Amino acid sequence: MDRLFASGTVNAVEVGEGPPLFLFHSLLSDRASFDAIVPRLSRSSRVIIPELPGFGRSRAVSGGLAEVADRMAEAVKDAAGGDEAIVLGNGYGGFVALQMAIRHPGIATKLILADCGAAFSEPGREAFRTMAAASREKGLAAITDVAMRRLFAPAFQADHPDLMADRRAAFLKTDPEVFRAACEALAGLDLRPELDKVKLPVLVLVGEHDEATPPPMSHELAAGLPQAHLEIIAGCAHVPQLQSPEIFLDAIGDFLPSPKLRAVAT
Repeated sequence: MDRLFASGTVNAVEVGEGPPLFLFHSLLSDRASFDAIVPRLSRSSRVIIPELPGFGRSRAVSGGLAEVADRMAEAVKDAAGGDEAIVLGNGYGGFVALQMAIRHPGIATKLILADCGAAFSEPGREAFRTMAAASREKGLAAITDVAMRRLFAPAFQADHPDLMADRRAAFLKTDPEVFRAACEALAGLDLRPELDKVKLPVLVLVGEHDEATPPPMSHELAAGLPQAHLEIIAGCAHVPQLQSPEIFLDAIGDFLPSPKLRAVAT
């Protein structure tokens, strides 16, 4: 069921009952990237999957990542209704979740940061500048192949043509201005000096073959956080919950409150 939070500015779907668990999607995807894991997560949690500001039916914000994080903090507080929340972010959603935890201490009890980091290398920054410029000059269609390569390894794309067609269509629905603003924000981002403000437990995950946010970024992120545990997800790229949902669920199972996640799905 879709609901509006944060004074009607953030649209989200809710599934299940229990303690709130928020799932923040990546820049190159949408909330459907969590579809494969929501059924099991919703057995023991009230899973809330928002569309980040500027995506889907959620209103865009003026400003950079800090303003996006502030909007999402408002949505988390609103949707959680005073209950303790866990926030899981993938890619761009992970950066938003991290910035939110820095700016709003106490917003969550735990974070799961999948395939993100605290800052990009200079080649990583340049990749975002290039994508922003290309999308401005030629439109999102011109960078769709690049976007998909950042999400999935070529072999995975070849083996899953229907999924890739769906993911390409989802990417092309992205608001170009929102996409460019996010690229520019990520190109200039450096949260490393503020990582010590994140006092809550953090599970840092990264796909072994992630080219968008390579494993060294997650190593650096985990090393800079006061309470972090790092796990490498073998065989996966930037969207492990979509590529290998069972492996992803196993990786986060011990970090979540219910042992039900450890059971094999039927």
